[in-house]
Amino acid sequence: MENRLPTSDKDFVESLIPQRFPFVMVHELTEYSEKHLISGFEIKEDNLFVQNGIFQASGMIEHQAQSVALHTGYKYFLLGKEAPTGYIGAIKSFEAEVLPKTGDRLISEVTILNEVMGVTLVDIVTRLNGDVIAKSQMKTAVK
Repeated sequence: MENRLPTSDKDFVESLIPQRFPFVMVHELTEYSEKHLISGFEIKEDNLFVQNGIFQASGMIEHQAQSVALHTGYKYFLLGKEAPTGYIGAIKSFEAEVLPKTGDRLISEVTILNEVMGVTLVDIVTRLNGDVIAKSQMKTAVK
């Protein structure tokens, strides 16, 4: 398969994850390797996780989890296969320094720590304007 990075092609990015509108929390894929991914997401006013103009912590977690799903989806795209459905298996840690606002553009970096039998352990760092605003470590599982 062709390498289509970087891309902010909404339809292509959405084809790589199982979520559909209005539950899509990633819009951009800028870097990918076997153990790494960088995603982007612009927060819109009509987002399900926006309350009084603030993107809630639950939305940050979902954005980070969908960034992991995007990694899996792009890996399957490169193999010419359909992406599997995935789930958050466990959140080992989550820490948000700042909750972003509508109009903000999040950049998240996923680092794959371990992947065994469909379970992936990842570190995720989310930045806003270059500053780290959230960190997590979670396990995801594919169906």
